[in-house]
Amino acid sequence: IVEFKDISLSYGNRLILDNISFSINEGEIFGMLGPNGVGKSTIFNLLVGLINPNSGTIKIENSEVTEYPVYLRTKKFKTSYCPQYGGYFGELTLLDNLRAISEIVIEKKNFRQERINFLISRFELDNLKEIKAKYLSGGQKRKLVLALALLSDPKVLLLDEPFAALDILTIKMLQEIIVNLQSLEKITV
Repeated sequence: IVEFKDISLSYGNRLILDNISFSINEGEIFGMLGPNGVGKSTIFNLLVGLINPNSGTIKIENSEVTEYPVYLRTKKFKTSYCPQYGGYFGELTLLDNLRAISEIVIEKKNFRQERINFLISRFELDNLKEIKAKYLSGGQKRKLVLALALLSDPKVLLLDEPFAALDILTIKMLQEIIVNLQSLEKITV
């Protein structure tokens, strides 16, 4: 479902990625491991279209997307991204964050609230709906960002350090949700 072929990227004279190639099968959980600064987050940014490589090709579902803008990769190929930092509007409530993004990614108005209710329930966020996102705990913010990423019912879900700085119970709950998404809904993670 995803293929990187001979991807190279430099910032000025600094080589970040040098002829990176890999593929990810549909429905697979694919992990990238490595120390800070080796380019893991850069690969996410390339895949979603925030930056373009100096050379090489990126394919999603066998279509070259290297020159596609972010919104087209999101809508046409149903990709979604859960960044390592941020990913929500701090001044909006949890519910208003979900409503705002649902207006962008869910075309059918009558389906928006249904999807929001489903995700609030799935992530056990019912009692936090009216709290501004900036006041949520670290684990609650991660749940919100993951719920935001799932609003569009993606085929490909990108998670950049999804368990960083979380307590063990929240990590276990998020791991279970991710494995269930991968196995039941056939999402590539």
